[in-house]
Amino acid sequence: MVDCDPDPDERLVLKVAETREELEACFSILHDAYVASGFMQQHASGLRVTPYHALPTTTTLCAKFDGRVVGTITIIRDGVFGFPLQSVFDLSSVRALTGNIAEISALAVHPDFRKTGGVILFPLMKFMYEYCKKYFDTRHLVIAVNPDRIELYESLLFFRRLPKSEVDSYDFANGAPAVGATLDLAEAEAKFKAVYGKRPLRRNLFDYFVRLRLQNIEFPRRKYHVTTDPVLSPEDLDHFFNQRVHVFEGLDDRRRALLWSIYDQPEYRGVLPLLKGDSRDYYLLRRHQRFPICCPASFGVENKPDTAPAPLKVLEISQSGFQASSFTDLPIGEMGTVQVELGVGVEATVEASVVRVHEEDDVRYYGFRLSTTDPAWTRAVADLETGRTARDLDD
Repeated sequence: MVDCDPDPDERLVLKVAETREELEACFSILHDAYVASGFMQQHASGLRVTPYHALPTTTTLCAKFDGRVVGTITIIRDGVFGFPLQSVFDLSSVRALTGNIAEISALAVHPDFRKTGGVILFPLMKFMYEYCKKYFDTRHLVIAVNPDRIELYESLLFFRRLPKSEVDSYDFANGAPAVGATLDLAEAEAKFKAVYGKRPLRRNLFDYFVRLRLQNIEFPRRKYHVTTDPVLSPEDLDHFFNQRVHVFEGLDDRRRALLWSIYDQPEYRGVLPLLKGDSRDYYLLRRHQRFPICCPASFGVENKPDTAPAPLKVLEISQSGFQASSFTDLPIGEMGTVQVELGVGVEATVEASVVRVHEEDDVRYYGFRLSTTDPAWTRAVADLETGRTARDLDD
């Protein structure tokens, strides 16, 4: 099954689907593939669009050949809606481990390219692998696939099955049977090396996934070290989820309220679905926005100049505080100065105190409350609050 071309045709481009035309083409290919496989009923729009596609924590990747979208795959970050597969599979064993989780979903290749070996499939999967590790701050992948397709993931990529690994009916796939599985990306590299490391180049998935730098991949540009690439403007959100497919119409009030808490800029108000019940039931959802990020930092303890600063990895930032991980013990109430690299060439210095901590696998996760900030921090949070899409931030 393995045939990985280390030098694909230069007409092949792999990128984040960011324009309305690219997203429309991805949803169209996905619709046709799912209808043909029996995973959904044909829709008048000719598109497969789900509530998860509306979230800024979901990224759709696309493969384009000579300017035409010919393949797609969707990566769903663990967010306010959870995962599609958690409705039927138990993820508690994965959630108990250290690291972020993402569900790999909506894989489809245009029929014109399905009989050409892995000319689209393998580059698309390599892009997904690198994007998850380097751009999406993801450690664990989870999937729900039809039983006749689990071999690709289990035998080639070393996914292992979840508890109660198979269900007879999965509503997200039109009642088709499904198998759930997971892959720890922190362990995958060693497995790839052990199994594929000495194989010929075109069959060496270790070299292909880990070492090879595929020139066809266009990674997203980022001003800050954010870990998501939102692409939906208010106009795009309205186009796909209100007009083309009436996704918002079918949401319950909790999910509607969650969308309002995420898309809190005034420009989105006219396209988000109104609550059908009492909005006071969801007032607790209104809070400072927290933005996922992954950047290096250090914490110098106040009044201890002889103590080396503790290294941190900042994971979320907001107007009032941030979350970070560290291997260093920092007592609750500790005050200090934080030096943080928010982006390439964007350095900030803030004063903060430790307000909470929990530990997982020798890694400590701290919550910090800010007491003072500098212009770089203030500007970054303001940019993230007002930037509707990744393109806005880049501009």
